[in-house]
Amino acid sequence: MSNFSDLRARVLSGVAMAVVGLGAIWAGGWIFGALALLLAGLMGWELHKMLVPEAPQGPAEATGLSAAILVGAMTFWQAGWISLLGLALGAAVMAWRMPKDRVIFGLYYALILWAAHALIVLRLGAGLEIVLWLVLVVIASDVAGYFAGRVLGGPKFWPRVSPKKTWSGTVAGWVLAGIVGAIFAATMGLSWALVPVSAVLAFAGQMGDIAESAIKRYTGVKDSSNLIPGHGGVLDRFDAMIAVAALALILAYLGAFGGLAS
Repeated sequence: MSNFSDLRARVLSGVAMAVVGLGAIWAGGWIFGALALLLAGLMGWELHKMLVPEAPQGPAEATGLSAAILVGAMTFWQAGWISLLGLALGAAVMAWRMPKDRVIFGLYYALILWAAHALIVLRLGAGLEIVLWLVLVVIASDVAGYFAGRVLGGPKFWPRVSPKKTWSGTVAGWVLAGIVGAIFAATMGLSWALVPVSAVLAFAGQMGDIAESAIKRYTGVKDSSNLIPGHGGVLDRFDAMIAVAALALILAYLGAFGGLAS
């Protein structure tokens, strides 16, 4: 009975996240921006709580609030590479204030900030299609990795950090992500560079998943938090997405999407 209750909570939470997320992506503007800032704040809070579980109430909440403020300031008051540099410097300052694990915190906190900033910038500058493509690349990589890994099996990708991931599932994720890129390029008149870029982003998402898994193993926690019933924390659900979004914006600035974002 308890297993059924967990499944019910997981399904309902998943549906709610899908509705809210897709609705915000479709709406764009301040609605999508507000959601991105909220997620940045929650992920910053979770990261602090994982690395300093004994901290009293206040510091972790301040870390989350700072994440939202930094992303908002660098997104709406600056642009381009300057904003990325500003977010990196902000992450370095926040890391310096941490009592321990400053390097781990600083690197992952910067990734969170870059990802939230990237999603807002890409939605405003490149449009609805690009953000939907990124979401589907993550989903395709996860689904292909899950089924191929269990059906084909084979050597493990990185057993010490993520014992369930296999090379077959990893490569399958790249292939299905590339197919997603091809569909978007063919149906929406976007650059065919999306095909190889999709595979690269799928790999980035897989590494983002592994990075969060490594932090959880290091800190000895099962989930980043219990904010989402049946799913754990926000980082548990968006670990791949933050790596994909951050890299996508950098590639966009480098012209990988044929100038879709600038």
